[in-house]
Amino acid sequence: MMTRAYQEIYLNKAQSILGDAFDYAINTCGILGSNFIKLFLASTVSKRMENGEPAYLAGKSGIELVTEIVAETMGKEIDQVPKERFSRSKEYWIGWAVAYYQWYSCRKYSEIFKAITFADLQQMYYTLHESDITKFVDIADERVRLFFTDTNLKRIRSAYGCTQAELAKKAEVSLRSIQMYEQRNKDINKASVETVYRLAKALGCSMEDLIEK
Repeated sequence: MMTRAYQEIYLNKAQSILGDAFDYAINTCGILGSNFIKLFLASTVSKRMENGEPAYLAGKSGIELVTEIVAETMGKEIDQVPKERFSRSKEYWIGWAVAYYQWYSCRKYSEIFKAITFADLQQMYYTLHESDITKFVDIADERVRLFFTDTNLKRIRSAYGCTQAELAKKAEVSLRSIQMYEQRNKDINKASVETVYRLAKALGCSMEDLIEK
């Protein structure tokens, strides 16, 4: 069972805030969608939302988020008056849906936006914006899985710079088990807590980082 960064009671507010942020940044401030995503990821705001900081889930408005993101990443002040909106825009839906998926999957925003581009999300809007959010989740999951073909264990081990044999020795986990986890012949999600703990400790990451979403 994944441990989410914040409780579901904050989810609707987090979705609305990120939806408003995308709508305001793109439709009022004239920032290109793909560029706003880059600014969002470069700022500390994305990390604060991932971590479930209350101020960034319920305490700020979408406009305040954009103001902070632009000030932090570009050193600029923005003061555009938001346009009156009588219905949800496409851009609002994109922020709203991605906020849900981030909470649901526990993935980092940087991973999500690597696998799913702003153009992809625009196309999804036309077929999914009136559907249940679970349909978006299923499609997003498939896109992310196709993009990140390596298991988390292999990806983190490679980034750490050690071989399978070195990890096996350091973590006191059999080389064969590591090979099978990385080849998806064994499901690391079903491994013992002790095994996952040893691997995580050896790689300097959290146990959650090794679990396949």
